[in-house]
Parts: sequence; C-alpha cells; structure tokens
Amino acid sequence: MHNEELCVEEFLRRTDAALRAIGRPHEIVIVSDGSTDRTEELLRASASRYPSLRAVFLARNVGQCSALYAGIQHSRGRVVVVADGDLQHRPEDIHLLIAKMDEGHTLVSGSRRDRSHERLSKRLPSRIANKLLRAVTGCEIRDMGGFKAIDGDMARSLRLRPGHHRLLPALVHMRGGSTAEVFVEAQERFAGKSHYGISRSFDVLFDIVMLGFQSSFKARPLYLFGRIGIALLLVDCVVMPWLLYEKFALGVDMGTRPPFLVAIMLFLAALFFLAMGFVLELLSDANNAIGGTKPYVVRDRIDSCSSGNQR
Repeated sequence: MHNEELCVEEFLRRTDAALRAIGRPHEIVIVSDGSTDRTEELLRASASRYPSLRAVFLARNVGQCSALYAGIQHSRGRVVVVADGDLQHRPEDIHLLIAKMDEGHTLVSGSRRDRSHERLSKRLPSRIANKLLRAVTGCEIRDMGGFKAIDGDMARSLRLRPGHHRLLPALVHMRGGSTAEVFVEAQERFAGKSHYGISRSFDVLFDIVMLGFQSSFKARPLYLFGRIGIALLLVDCVVMPWLLYEKFALGVDMGTRPPFLVAIMLFLAALFFLAMGFVLELLSDANNAIGGTKPYVVRDRIDSCSSGNQR
C-alpha cells in the first residue's frame, strides 16, 4: 500500500472475513511502501483487532514490485495470495484461487471477467501486453496482471526486479511451474486515485523483450550476441572477397567505394557484438554466483534412503 489510508480499514475487514470463511490458518501481510499519509498509523491501530495482521513499513517509497517482493519475503504461508490494497481485487474471490491451487498448481491467476469500467488507455495496452507475453514465453495465462495465488516456496525463491510484478505467471511458467486461471470479478478502486500511467505500457514492452531473451537463450548472453556477430561476419566474408577480386582482377579501386566502407563497418560491428556477448556472459555468471541463483527448481522428490543406509 502506498498512501491508501481510505482503503486500510475496508481492506482488512473484507480480507479477514474472507480468510476466516475459508477456515484455514492464515496471515495478512501488508506492506506500506513509504506512505506519507495515515496508512501506517491505521495499520498500527488495527493490529490489536486483527491478530493475523503482519505489517511491514518500508523506509521509503520503492515501487510496487519491490514492495511486493518485501511482502513475499516476510510471508510464511504454504500459499501466497497477491492482491492490490485498493480492493480492485475482491477478497471474496480468494477462495476461488485457493480451490484451484488445491488441484496441485504452482500459480493460479484470477482473470478479470469484465473490465469495462477501466479506461481504454489501460485496457488496450494490457490486452496487447498479455498477448505478447503469451507468444514470447508460452505461458497461456490470459491476464498476467490479475489477482494471483502462488506456491509459497516458489514465490519466495523468485528474485523480482522492478516491473516483474506484471510477469509473475510467465516467470513461474519459465521455471517449470504449473499455471492455471479462474475467472474473478474486477471492480473499481474503493477509494483514492490510480497511480497507473500510460508510460508504464512502454516499461512492459521492455520487460517483455528481456523476458523473451531469457526464455529463448536460457539467460546466456553469448548465444544471442554471438549469433549476431557471426551473422555479420558471414556477410562480411561475402562482400570483402568480392571487393578484393574486383581490385586485383579487374583493377577497380575499392578504397573509396561505399561497399568497402560497409564491409569495414560490418567487421567492426561483428567484433563489438562478440565482445559484448563475452562481457555480458561474465557479468551473468558473476551475478548468479553472488545471488546464489540455481538453474533448476525441485518440484518434488522421493528419498528412500535412511541415514543408516548411507555411506
């Protein structure tokens, strides 16, 4: 939540009632993303009335994705349900997500059935982005940015970067998780104003390009930049011999001809892409080593060996 003082009480009341109706142990983790209004004051005052409440107060505003990451890392449940604090996601629909999760899925997304109340400038870019994400990643979720329930261990293992909150189904799918969706009702904000701007549509496009790169080249920069460099070298290997033949066999001066300049540029560009691939490969390895990232996710295992049989 960021400056959602008008939504705090209603969100807690409805979410607590919805979780109690499900009848399972639960917690409500709310992150105040550097709020400057009465959001934090109201959360502190509500702690005695809602024993399941866990509030996390960030030192400054870090954005939706980083706040979401903080909330996930502070969660302890077997299933993590991600919802907006403005009540556009109805707490009364949580049971639909949980019921679908009980079928064995890693992530369940709530696909918003009716978004007619939203502006066209928000709905159209969202629809385009969802189609691009499905095409790039192979994840069949129709509404990537909707209400979500995620396996707790999977959620806490994700290293979310700014903007990744819109890509959670695709990220889980790329890591081998099972994804599904259910229809939920979308509604307008309970109070306050939206922080969504048209500029975020361009941010999503950049995120999709990066996700497509990671999906296609298995996070190996050298595969992408190396192929581009080799392709340019192959073209150069066709142009340059022809120019040399014209010079020595036909006596045509090639020093001032445009094809010669193009050949030189192709050669330099090929070297640049190859060098870039090697540098990014080293940086990627260093980043994985520092972050402790593993290239796999264990879905389940069977261990029939007891400690007494091990040697």
